[in-house]
Amino acid sequence: MIKSAVKEFVFENGTVTPSCHASTVLPLDNGEVIVAWFGGKHEKNPDVEIYVSIRSADGAWSTPVVVSDNDKVAHWNPVLYKRKNGEIILYFKYGAEIPTWITKYVISRDNGRTWSAPQELVAGDVGGRGPVKDKCLLLSNGALLAPASTEGGKWLCFIDRSEDDGITWERTDYFPMPKYRGVNVGLIQPTLWESAPGIVHCFMRSDAGAIYRSNSEDYGKTWSKPKRTRLPNNNSGIDCTKDGRGRLWLLYNPVDENWGVRYPLLLSCSENNGKSFEAILNCEPGFRCTPEVTEEGKKLSKQARGEFSYPAIVYDNNKLFISYTYNRKQIVFWKIELE
Repeated sequence: MIKSAVKEFVFENGTVTPSCHASTVLPLDNGEVIVAWFGGKHEKNPDVEIYVSIRSADGAWSTPVVVSDNDKVAHWNPVLYKRKNGEIILYFKYGAEIPTWITKYVISRDNGRTWSAPQELVAGDVGGRGPVKDKCLLLSNGALLAPASTEGGKWLCFIDRSEDDGITWERTDYFPMPKYRGVNVGLIQPTLWESAPGIVHCFMRSDAGAIYRSNSEDYGKTWSKPKRTRLPNNNSGIDCTKDGRGRLWLLYNPVDENWGVRYPLLLSCSENNGKSFEAILNCEPGFRCTPEVTEEGKKLSKQARGEFSYPAIVYDNNKLFISYTYNRKQIVFWKIELE
């Protein structure tokens, strides 16, 4: 299924910030690619800002620049979206603690070279509106859906809907909370696709060892009760995209332990609308994922075992564009041409 692939780091280890995470990727019509992420001393630290780098058509990465507030408040989870008029919106979360996030955004009108001042997405927002981690989905009828969730006392998903291409939003109700073995299942960070006009689906990260799925038959206005799939999930981020032949591509850590290790990172493909998947690519096959315990009997830390996580994936012009976290130190980028 893969004709060719290019893999590279967006920046060299230690050249930007001590830690980084939660990237987003956007290919442009001119052959360039924009990648954004959050970086600082460590997650939640007041110095964490949103960084952007541009890959030129000949493969050179620009020096990362900060596009967020730089006001000593932690920033999180950027998400890129290109509007119909060519403007690029970068959404991100703002706040010291996840339950009190608000969503802000900046706009570029020159393919990511310069950005507007950050502004709040929804007045009075608490918990975070708009996309929480994964990209927005432009539907066949022109509506834009943002996969959203909150993490207060409960983990709950909802969908934000925009009729003006990403500026103003109206949210759905929360998805019903399913149970697994008699216990409520927390769900966050949906990823969306449309299989036919008005027929929309999402996969969700869970705290119950598996990816969950919900479906909509009215352009994302109402959603079915989420159901457990056979896809493992380690309570870490996932993302998917649909290609030009209708195949669904999913990036995830195939680990069924809640808060389990974040490796390997697997690219899988479905030809039946997400009912089953075939493993296509282990993104980091050379990393030592086993044994869990050294010969001396000392258990390896999660960091020592590796973290390849929080993937982003976009399909464009018979190519897959991928980014993800590499050990919280770097961001990896893949460009994969499909057969």
